[in-house]
Amino acid sequence: MDTITTQPRLVIITGMSGAGKTIAVQSLEDLGFFCVDNLPPVLIPKFADLIDQSQGRIAKVALVIDLRGREFFTALSESLNHIREHNTIHYEILFLDATDSVLVQRYKESRRRHPLAPDGLPLDGIHLERKLLEDLKGWANQVIDTSSLKPAALKEKIVSRFTNLSQNHISINVTSFGFKYGVPIDADLIFDVRFLPNPHYVDTLRPKTGADPEVYDYVMKWPETQTFLAKLMDLLQFLIPMYHKEGKSQIVIGIGCTGGKHRSVALAEYLGRRLGSSETESVRVSHRDSERDRH
Repeated sequence: MDTITTQPRLVIITGMSGAGKTIAVQSLEDLGFFCVDNLPPVLIPKFADLIDQSQGRIAKVALVIDLRGREFFTALSESLNHIREHNTIHYEILFLDATDSVLVQRYKESRRRHPLAPDGLPLDGIHLERKLLEDLKGWANQVIDTSSLKPAALKEKIVSRFTNLSQNHISINVTSFGFKYGVPIDADLIFDVRFLPNPHYVDTLRPKTGADPEVYDYVMKWPETQTFLAKLMDLLQFLIPMYHKEGKSQIVIGIGCTGGKHRSVALAEYLGRRLGSSETESVRVSHRDSERDRH
């Protein structure tokens, strides 16, 4: 049985059409959220009042908000301001995104028409939608890039993110990546470590990754690595509590090198060991590109 929380939790799911909102809301339903699909933003205040009046019986709610026009943003902004001023609900915005090429492919596979280009090419609708959603993406507490995620992986990510509903807890996700494969679009902070000596040019280290002790030790032995990490830890130890204070419950930190195999992996592993030492922080480390050229 779910524990009744003193402050109801409202998750607003939005983002690009075709990026996985349906999977996200189904995942939250499995976690016990009361879900409403395609609720007009103007009705959010009335819905928030009903949640408050439920006296804790409705404690976890998810709303799927789809783009319908520019007036959408005015109504949503006014509704969120109303919640802040008149309700006890803690709300957060989950924005789902994907690259244009992936979205086009998904539309081709599903044979659906883009809602903003019913008589045109899907890419035309995608470009228009991305432009209209720029501001909303900036409001989001979390952005998830679903480009490389299969439905099961997206569900796992959603479940992992929303299983812990403690408002005094912050999740830190550290991911390594290769710049030649593109920057993660869901990262809050990105650090470029291509200035460090590259193990790729050491024959015995080239086949390994930064998670292997030999490569890890090679990356860590340089004075510039130690200087950078000292400054980076100082910055993160300042930023993370500030993000938490402003209501963020998750931070994605991207560490990038050329191929995402050696330097970025080693530094991501280091951060995973150093961050999350307090009871209010948890850390997850992932390596997006470390196995791309493993052959």
